[in-house]
Amino acid sequence: MQNQGKEYEVIIIGGGPAGLAAAIYTSRARLSSLLLERGVIGGQILNAGQVDNYPGFPQGISGAELTQLMHQQATKYGLETINAEATSIELYGQYKIVTTTDGIFTAKAVIIANGVERQKLGIPGEKEFTGRGVSYCATCDAAFFRDMTVAVVGGGNAALTEALHLSRLAAKVFVIHRRDQLRATRIVQEKAFAEPNIEFLWNTVVEQIEGNDFVQRLQLRRVNTGERSTLDVSGIFIAIGSRPNTDYLKGFLPLDDTGAVITNDQMETGIPGIFAAGDIRHNSVRQVIAAAGDGAIAAISAEKYLTG
Repeated sequence: MQNQGKEYEVIIIGGGPAGLAAAIYTSRARLSSLLLERGVIGGQILNAGQVDNYPGFPQGISGAELTQLMHQQATKYGLETINAEATSIELYGQYKIVTTTDGIFTAKAVIIANGVERQKLGIPGEKEFTGRGVSYCATCDAAFFRDMTVAVVGGGNAALTEALHLSRLAAKVFVIHRRDQLRATRIVQEKAFAEPNIEFLWNTVVEQIEGNDFVQRLQLRRVNTGERSTLDVSGIFIAIGSRPNTDYLKGFLPLDDTGAVITNDQMETGIPGIFAAGDIRHNSVRQVIAAAGDGAIAAISAEKYLTG
């Protein structure tokens, strides 16, 4: 480990919209702030090629550009960023000791905003073909499937957003959903239904992913009849929901039955000086504007905690 014992006033775990908004507020408050991000700055919103519902951008903006701008804004006010994953948090008096893959850091306040991760199907072939036709991010991988036939699994906003992005490159996009109606918002549904190269397979689940070096076919089953079939595809994009990234917090913070962090409306957790914001917290609506609002509230609460 490279860093040992460096101390900050606030440590923010997670570089998505919630963490970045928190970082803007803590940095502007002149609190020494460290942002820890295990992957790429932006979080799950990087999967959104176009964000149309964030105020101030009437023509829309990509998730990557939006979060890049937020990070630049926070950095301008003194934010320090380290690429590392938090693996545990411990208490030492009034201090919080954050152990990461790149060292140990100390702060009086911590804002947890490291979001959620995509759920897996847990079927044969999924693990074996990940990176070889199985993907969880159309924005990342759609270009590999130009003029090919692909499938998207899921029925929510994430799945249809993936399908819409893929429809601009792939020859054909099958959306496979285990129910007979979608959970996505109406406007997203309307966009998907209007695309001529998107086809829906209702009441259907994927039971196995097959291929040689790369994905070649899916084994499907109709949930209402039991009928089985094969679908030839070159890729499958899985968007069936997400789970909070809180494994490292189990036994340390109160979590709900889904693993989300329980907070009050000031983003305070059960431990003074530890806050949670964005998709990782209980009852989050999982929208970028709400995550940013959570981050701002958490930062204001952290400042009050430090100066009160």
